[in-house]
Amino acid sequence: MCAHILIAEDDGMQAELIRRLLVKEGHRAVVVSDGRAALDEARNHPPDLVILDVMLPGLDGFGVCRVLRRDADIPVLMLTARSAEDDLLLGLDLGADDYMTKPYSPRELLARIRIVLRRTLRPVEESPVLRVGGVTVDPVRHEVTCDGAAVGCTPGEFAILTAMAAEPERVFSRRQLLEHTRGHDRASTERAIDMHIMNLRKKIEADPRAPARLLTVFGVGYKLVDGEGPS
Repeated sequence: MCAHILIAEDDGMQAELIRRLLVKEGHRAVVVSDGRAALDEARNHPPDLVILDVMLPGLDGFGVCRVLRRDADIPVLMLTARSAEDDLLLGLDLGADDYMTKPYSPRELLARIRIVLRRTLRPVEESPVLRVGGVTVDPVRHEVTCDGAAVGCTPGEFAILTAMAAEPERVFSRRQLLEHTRGHDRASTERAIDMHIMNLRKKIEADPRAPARLLTVFGVGYKLVDGEGPS
């Protein structure tokens, strides 16, 4: 699986390390060192994945992620030297697919990259369109509609919605949903699932504060229902 990957990192040594790791894996890697350059490169040569440092000069990683999510559906893996949970949740709220804190293991970084690329580049096997009430998920075309209107989802959100739409009314724990979005279960990242659920509610619920489709089962997890009858 050869991918075109954009590395936005102002630390030259870190950027070169990541570039060499990716080239060794068979990918094509382009490096930029500031936020504006990252946006220009992504617009002119859309990558399959952006590895995005938070602390970029000119326009920080959060700003870059915000614009990328507004203009395109490019997977984003964010890197930061700050470990505050607020930063992690902000990155996920902006649509980042994953988030790693420096210093990180090169092996773990490659593993995370592989997971994102497998989910976004590998052809999806033919499967039926999934319908739960007014929500429709097409795994082949990677499309979601809600009451007939198109809904834009990040790869992580799409993975969650596909899993839940395949088994409506089933209650999924956060750990189980992590297996669908990341391929491994790390207790420290289960809060990320809550952020994905919150973002999905904004997209498929008439009133995200009083969800009728994507429900919380307190103490257990979440389930997707048709939203047209009692839950």
